[in-house]
Amino acid sequence: MAIEPFKGRSQIRSAAAMAAVRVRTLSIAAAFLAASLPSALGGETVTAESPPPKKKVLITVGVPSKTMTKPSFTLTPVSFADLPGWAEDDHLSAWKAFLTSCPVLIQRSDAGKASKPMSQALASTCRFALEQITSGKKMTKASARAFFETNFRPRRVDQTISGGLLTGYYEPLLKAARTPQGDFGTPIYRRPPDLVNMVSEAERGAKSDAFTHMRQTASGLAPHLTRAEIEQGGLAGQGLELLYFRDPVDVYFLQIQGSGRIELPDGRKIRIGYDGKNGYPYTSIGRELIQAGTFTSDNMSLKALSKWLKADRERAAPVMWKNQSYVFFRELSDSESGGPVGALGTVLHTGRSLAIDPAYHALGSPIYVCAPSLKHATRDAAGFNRLMIAQDVGSAIKGPERGDIFFGSGDKAGSVAGITKHPGHFFVLEPAPAIEARSTQPGRQP
Repeated sequence: MAIEPFKGRSQIRSAAAMAAVRVRTLSIAAAFLAASLPSALGGETVTAESPPPKKKVLITVGVPSKTMTKPSFTLTPVSFADLPGWAEDDHLSAWKAFLTSCPVLIQRSDAGKASKPMSQALASTCRFALEQITSGKKMTKASARAFFETNFRPRRVDQTISGGLLTGYYEPLLKAARTPQGDFGTPIYRRPPDLVNMVSEAERGAKSDAFTHMRQTASGLAPHLTRAEIEQGGLAGQGLELLYFRDPVDVYFLQIQGSGRIELPDGRKIRIGYDGKNGYPYTSIGRELIQAGTFTSDNMSLKALSKWLKADRERAAPVMWKNQSYVFFRELSDSESGGPVGALGTVLHTGRSLAIDPAYHALGSPIYVCAPSLKHATRDAAGFNRLMIAQDVGSAIKGPERGDIFFGSGDKAGSVAGITKHPGHFFVLEPAPAIEARSTQPGRQP
């Protein structure tokens, strides 16, 4: 079928160097629910009770946006006793999540890719953690807690950049076929051979001042096809089709989540994962519909949006095309099929993996998250108080206290993720080697 080129395509290409792109496809809650938050949430954060008057470590960082000035935030030393619910947390679960990041962090350090002091310190701490395993020492909840308290120092994030906000994401379970058959007619695609990364996948959540991916052509780099062009056959005939699904709306949300567990017609289950994107900015269609008056911020939800889109496919298509971002997938091998994979290239851990803004925090960092009003995820009157590991990134995850919690796989996890939109507060666990290195520098405080 011949596809007519979209009008304005040349204008898009000529403006490529000036396009400001927000990256990654992650959570539905992060993508469209966060956009509808009342501004009053900005100042609603959780603070540790009676923090001692301790010295502050000032860190100044630039927010990757040309429309904002360079803000700063402070990491204030506190004690573990200042962390709400610290003693009651399951530190062994956090230890297991931390440990899965260690081989990657060490490999990057050894390859000279861990240039930042925090990343180097994390790699050093990881080496010690792996020594504990090779020594045959059995880790318990108590010894895991002792590991974190001995090798890290808690730092409360104090900032006025934006209010702390937590959302959630998950791995959907869907049915699909390897070939078009019956109702299975909507394809997802493998990574095109002409797709070029402009930034590393681990950095795509922070570097949003240019395209994250582009297309290699005979005349040089150019923007890739948009969602509308791809869904109207722009990649047809290249043998890139990976799987076929029943509903294009399911495919749309699968791309937002970035991974999926798939059941084939013969009952066999496979897992697919993110393998690049076309490089365009993510646009929240939830926000678009709110601005158009179709929804209010109060009645916008994953369930409501999905129902509205599926009710009329002809109406849904141009709305989804407003989000030009399109994600490519690959089938994970048996050795990789233990779970969905995050930006670090490691398997995500239910309730322990956190997507963060790498402009502020190093991937692999332990971050203690406190959200008293986030009770549906824990069924605890005290809310959500948990040690998480920064193992993923997201285009909607912007700010020093902006986090996206991985809630697991399947419909139940999706239900929890879809209603998670709560204020929260971060305590970063800084590795002791980083503190020691800083204390030896003139004019720097530990």
